[in-house]
Amino acid sequence: MSYRIRPDRALDSEVHRVAARQLGKAMAVLQDRPQGLHEAVHAARKSIKRVRALYRLISPVAREFHQQENARLRDMARSLSSVRDATALIEAGHYLQETATLDDERQVLFRVTNVLTARRDRLSEAESDLEDKAQAAISTCNEAIRAVGDISLGCGKRDTARLLEKSWRRNGRKAMEAFHQCRGGDAHLESFHDLRKRSQDCWMNHMLLRDVWPAAMHAKQLEAKALVDVLGRYLDLSILSDVADREPQLFDGNDDRARLLEAIISRQQADRDEALSRAHRVFADKPEREARTIRHLWLEAAD
Repeated sequence: MSYRIRPDRALDSEVHRVAARQLGKAMAVLQDRPQGLHEAVHAARKSIKRVRALYRLISPVAREFHQQENARLRDMARSLSSVRDATALIEAGHYLQETATLDDERQVLFRVTNVLTARRDRLSEAESDLEDKAQAAISTCNEAIRAVGDISLGCGKRDTARLLEKSWRRNGRKAMEAFHQCRGGDAHLESFHDLRKRSQDCWMNHMLLRDVWPAAMHAKQLEAKALVDVLGRYLDLSILSDVADREPQLFDGNDDRARLLEAIISRQQADRDEALSRAHRVFADKPEREARTIRHLWLEAAD
């Protein structure tokens, strides 16, 4: 796999290689579109998330570069997000349908999913400039490849180990703060957004550094990815609830909307409990201790 930093190579060349590879993948899928434009947008946004995670990892020694490129890639990803967000609600509807326990509830959620699909299709037809946005995104990726090719981090093995320790500790502390906020009875949705961001960083950082201890890093990577998925479902259900409140006309005055909201409330509670349980395992170690371990493992692997 290309999304990893090798300890036996210079950090500069590895950052250039990984970023260029992911940005190139985003450009290629937006150009070729093997499964259509909307799926291409989804795939491109996933590659961009990986690049942004890489840049956060090196930000302590490339602060200005990180700020500039993170803003560039964030804005580009947002420009492509509207129809993808509508598709995520369809996936949330399928999830509710699959986890329903009663036949009549499944029938209601089947109708709801059809309504959400029609909504997505209308939004897609109305977004007449998506083609232009895709072409602009390709140009942005080209600019980003040139930008990353120009940076020089100047990190030897020990400098890189200290950099990784610092970034690991920072993300761990932010994750623990978000986790504690999510555990409160009056936890805000934004806290779960923050926890998902930190969990995504944890997942991608373990992918990037998996060569330092392949078995253990892969196991933690899978745990973090499962946490990201549960948090994503939890947040998508919140957005679906908001859409049901904002656009009641979608449901033609029948009781499907009320049944949908009941299903969301029930499933969200289970997802919230599962997310907190998984987060407790993923972030069980103290950030300082885990960061020191990463530094030692990197030095051993580099030698």
